Amino acid sequence: MSRIGKRSLIIPQGVEVITSPREVVVKGPKGELRVVVPFGIVAGVKDGFLTTTPEEESKAKFLSPLLGLTNALVSNALIGVTIGFSKKLELSGVGYRAKKVERGLSMTLGFSHPVEFEIPAGINAEVEDNTKITISGIDKQLVGLMCAKIRKLKKPEPYKGKGIKYSTEVIRRKPGKAGKAQK
Repeated sequence: MSRIGKRSLIIPQGVEVITSPREVVVKGPKGELRVVVPFGIVAGVKDGFLTTTPEEESKAKFLSPLLGLTNALVSNALIGVTIGFSKKLELSGVGYRAKKVERGLSMTLGFSHPVEFEIPAGINAEVEDNTKITISGIDKQLVGLMCAKIRKLKKPEPYKGKGIKYSTEVIRRKPGKAGKAQK
């Protein structure tokens, strides 16, 4: 069995965990998340710890990857309802800017029209300095998905570095035609 699947998760103060045969519900100060438990795995709460185990010990070898996955998903839910998750994006390029509107974001990305991006319920978007976007929420998967969709609108290009990138991302720059001619 994997180590991640074997570890016991500590349930933080102020968080309520309800387990059923195919679902774990995590309620905390920031909200409520539901994690689906795969067939063959049992999640249980005992003495302030949550553990995942296989229903049958004979199938533990085959369920090991699913144990680790379930444990990681529940761990993300526990962190999400207490602390939350956030990711930062940066717009770089002349005239590239963003602003928060009623239903989401309005971005000027070098197209002939502004790009409207709708933010779903449960996700918060903040814009600072017109070029920095912070996406936050309690669901780690949804926060990452929203950031990926926003980045996909105008991926950073390797010659001038214009586009939308993660704040920690490093764009590998290529020399243009002038750079190749000097070789």
